[in-house]
Amino acid sequence: MDTGDTAWVLTSAALVLFMTPGLALFYGGMVRSKNVLAMLMKNYVAMGVVTVTWIAIGFSLAFSGDVGGVIGDLTLWGMRDVGLGNELFGYTVPDNAFAMFQLMFAIITPALIAGAVAERIKFSAWVIFIAVWSIVVYAPMAHWVWGGGFIGTHVQAIDFAGGLVVHINAGVAALALVLVLGPRLGFRREGIRPHSLPLTILGAGMLWFGWFGFNAGSALGANGGAANAFLTTHVAAAVAATCWVIAEQMTHGKPTTLGFVSGAVAGLVAITPAAGFVGPLAAVAIGAVAGFVCFWALRLKFRFNFDDSLDVVAVHLVGGIIGALLLGLFAESRIGGVDGLFFGEPMQFVRQALSVVIAIAYSFVVSYALARILHATIGLRPSEAEERAGLDLSLHEEQGWVLAE
Repeated sequence: MDTGDTAWVLTSAALVLFMTPGLALFYGGMVRSKNVLAMLMKNYVAMGVVTVTWIAIGFSLAFSGDVGGVIGDLTLWGMRDVGLGNELFGYTVPDNAFAMFQLMFAIITPALIAGAVAERIKFSAWVIFIAVWSIVVYAPMAHWVWGGGFIGTHVQAIDFAGGLVVHINAGVAALALVLVLGPRLGFRREGIRPHSLPLTILGAGMLWFGWFGFNAGSALGANGGAANAFLTTHVAAAVAATCWVIAEQMTHGKPTTLGFVSGAVAGLVAITPAAGFVGPLAAVAIGAVAGFVCFWALRLKFRFNFDDSLDVVAVHLVGGIIGALLLGLFAESRIGGVDGLFFGEPMQFVRQALSVVIAIAYSFVVSYALARILHATIGLRPSEAEERAGLDLSLHEEQGWVLAE
């Protein structure tokens, strides 16, 4: 084992955990003031619920053994035998450090879904959804890509830090849940505006900062691969943010703060699968495509009339697809050991495209079925009166802002 690698992976795990409160603020500022605490709680509760499911069986299903390329076994249930050494996985960091790093990914992935269902889902239904989803959707996907499953070994698609496992997975699940849940009251009939963009901007800064652990930490060592991922992560985010506000200026005549930070997140999403496989010029291209395409993807919810409250589909699903596909073009073996189409390996693009189709199909079908079951049993939505009063008071008996007694 290497102490420097261990220190970096532990630091990266902390940075990735820090992203979930950042995500809470990013989303919380975009909802109406009567729903801000409910949104924060939906993100924070993932740190509790998913930790339990991960320790119990999630980590074992993702990373212990392999059953037909589809799922891990339960030999590591309860994290037993995940100790201080590195005998299980052979990395230069302790097995328990690797398990904790992966836990932080498992936490933030379902939290991403919360933005799509803002202001209209019951807290009890949300908790059950993310608990079950982390086991039946996230853990299998992580196994397929990173744990010895068929996407990594047979399809031979690559995903450095979670384009498939995190962003496409969460974005598709968000779409499935939105289709079952239905739109917010007043959607497309009355103005629904963010209540505190400074909170959103603060949250975006925390996400950008934490994303260096998300991507560079996925090198699982303090090495050149981590440094390259750090560089490409920042470049893509900066370029995408700039391109998004250019698109706003061209389309609406006014660049916005929300547009800049949305573009930054889109760039971070798109570079995530590619960060350890491409160079800085490719990161510029990926960021530019993400900034412009994700901006135009905002129109999807109006074109197809689904209420994705905070644009999870446009940013995470579309951004994840962009990153996974462009990785198949720009990957360089001198950086990450794999060449893409532009460096003489056209089949890598085909592999990436196939992996995207698999991820979308599986996540949508299972997420939609889970949402339907919850809708038919305990119900997904609060009452109309509770929704109009705001979820902070009706579900949590709290207020985010008390400006006068």
